[in-house]
Amino acid sequence: MPLNNNDIFKKLRVAHKLRDDDIVKILQLVDFSVTKSELNAFFRNEEHPKYMEVGDQILRNFLNGLIIHLRGPMPPKQPKKKD
Repeated sequence: MPLNNNDIFKKLRVAHKLRDDDIVKILQLVDFSVTKSELNAFFRNEEHPKYMEVGDQILRNFLNGLIIHLRGPMPPKQPKKKD
């Protein structure tokens, strides 16, 4: 039984002990907004009528935001000096 995006999102949430507020803030780090009600729909059981699938874009933005959250923003690249 392969994992879908919702399963991955749930496992990352548990592994990093994230609350809904934390996830909203992480997504804001990459200028992506999501509401708490949308998050609740992602974490519902698949048979629930208000269940929503996590799309690739949401998971990708969450992962990018999580990197920034854990490591901090990337430092700006400095041009190479010519000898």
